[in-house]
Amino acid sequence: MPKALLQKKSESSEEERHQVVASQIESRGVRDALVLEAMRHVPRELFVPRELAEKAYDDTPLPIGCGQTISQPYIVGFMIEALRLRGGERVLEIGTGSGYAAAVLAHIAGEVYTIELVGELAARARDNLQRARARSVHVRHGDGAQGWPEHAPFDAILVSEGVPNITAALLHELKIGGCLVAPIGDNPRSQELVRITRVAEEEFEREDIADVRFVPLIGKDGWESPEDDWRVKPPRVVRARPAVSVSVPSMIAKEGEIFTHLHDADLNPLIERIGDARVVLIGEASHGTSEFYRMRARITQRLIEDKKFKFVAVEADWPDAARIDHYVRHRDVPPSDWTAFARFPTWMWRNAETKSFVDWLHKNNETRAFETRAAFYGLDLYSLYNSVRVVLEYLDSVDPELAVIARERYGCLSPWEADPAAYGRAALTGEYRKCEKDVSRVLVDVLRNQQDYVMQDGERYFDAAQNARLIANAERYYRTMYYGSRASWNLRDSHMFETLNQLLIHHGDHSKAVIWAHNSHIGDASATEMSQRGEYNIGQLCRRAFGEACFSIGFGTNDGTVAAASNWDAPMQVMNVRPAHAQSYERLFHLSNAPGLMLSLKENGALREKLMRPLLERAIGVIYRPDSELASHYFEATLPRQFDEYIWIDRTSAVKPIKGIELEGMPETYPFGL
Repeated sequence: MPKALLQKKSESSEEERHQVVASQIESRGVRDALVLEAMRHVPRELFVPRELAEKAYDDTPLPIGCGQTISQPYIVGFMIEALRLRGGERVLEIGTGSGYAAAVLAHIAGEVYTIELVGELAARARDNLQRARARSVHVRHGDGAQGWPEHAPFDAILVSEGVPNITAALLHELKIGGCLVAPIGDNPRSQELVRITRVAEEEFEREDIADVRFVPLIGKDGWESPEDDWRVKPPRVVRARPAVSVSVPSMIAKEGEIFTHLHDADLNPLIERIGDARVVLIGEASHGTSEFYRMRARITQRLIEDKKFKFVAVEADWPDAARIDHYVRHRDVPPSDWTAFARFPTWMWRNAETKSFVDWLHKNNETRAFETRAAFYGLDLYSLYNSVRVVLEYLDSVDPELAVIARERYGCLSPWEADPAAYGRAALTGEYRKCEKDVSRVLVDVLRNQQDYVMQDGERYFDAAQNARLIANAERYYRTMYYGSRASWNLRDSHMFETLNQLLIHHGDHSKAVIWAHNSHIGDASATEMSQRGEYNIGQLCRRAFGEACFSIGFGTNDGTVAAASNWDAPMQVMNVRPAHAQSYERLFHLSNAPGLMLSLKENGALREKLMRPLLERAIGVIYRPDSELASHYFEATLPRQFDEYIWIDRTSAVKPIKGIELEGMPETYPFGL
């Protein structure tokens, strides 16, 4: 090939690497400058089969032969960043593969030792590394589970393949202060990416970093043999399955209650199936789909009117939802000096669909006695500092002496108001003292004085007490999130469930509740891959607590548009939703050709039996990444065990955020005011 053409090709490859690092890696949160620079430098196309060179920078794993894959660029960057390298270290890698990760490590570290069990891959990796001019990389063909003791100790160890556990021998090859990063789990289909740090001769600390899924490590202490269904699968994506029977979509169409437009849907059969349920959980497959919000509102209106449901509790912060509650129940509360639903993602509740329901509830309550008015609450715990303000304002008015003490105790959290997550990081690393005892003592004091406070205003006391509970749980949450996704998820949903129970107690033995939250919260987690990771949710907790008195409704769609962001704190966009994956429940419902339908999942029969086969299910939150949809937005579930009812709307549209001009002339107490 002419020298000029080679140079042009090299420049094109370098430009593509820079684009990939910016769009796939840095934009998703990998921030380590050494890692980013290394990934800009290493030519990934040299580490994939020649026929796949054009796909080298795609956001997907690629086959490299022998049943193995090269992980997508983001996963490589994410894992190497977790090693916390600073340059010049001695690093061990288990699972060389094509040698790409070793080449990236070599650009940062001083010496890289890498072990590959498959001899053919080890030989190819040596050639690839030589072509890439990677220095100080030593490749060995052998069983990596026992490490490389001749060159120990290591500053860092990277295990690039899924393992059921880490051997003591490998851990003892770490230097004191060194860390190991690996995907670990008893189930080869679901692991947790963990970091284990050796803090003393026989003392190790473990942190859970993320939920992942990797090609399994084969060897003495790995899994016995590779499975075909593991090959060429990105982390956290469940395995593909043969297509289900073509008869299933026609069975769905036959048994489902079909509707063309939302306002035409006959809700009477659904309301009858809900029966005497005390808690009805209504989901959504995204946080930005108009039809989900509107159908959820229709069902809730019927439950309030026909079955005397007492309150709606939603996946929103307690103080923000309290602003709505004051408005819909016509409570005489002075306007607040802060804006409700002002934090990201603002469109999740500041939208025309929510406004329409709130206005309806305000009008519906207008002629009712206060004790019979339907209320509106928030279940979430992200409002740490707004809740602090509410508690202090309340104590200022009812108990000024305790307010002084509470202000001093909550002051522990003050330095972190701009970034509560930074408090958790600082508290865990020992850079800052924990505020756990301080915030817990305020809660204890508020609860101890309940009898005196309730005599003055029971509703205000309940609001303040719940905010104090939220502060205590939020403080734990921001510390726990650094232990890993499982622990923080469980704490958050436990808080939601605890809040629901407090509300039911507050409203009396015969009170009934409607819950609005994402499918991933209200569908029974034990019927999904979440349970394999030790996660549970409010849906599972409600089923366990209320049994047949709990009824859950899931939603799904095939395509359309959704309001979402590409990254946290990024601007909202109206994005196109990709058609459902071929191996998903959504695909089955789409093939029914129904524009919309409601399907009971409690009825035993042939269709329920067919749907009991686990499939993929899509979950879009406030962030949507269509380019990596399979890896980012699908999980494995068993639909009839997850929900009691499933509502399908084939094509959907984005929610409509409220514009300032729409609020002109509204009273100061209007909850969506600026």
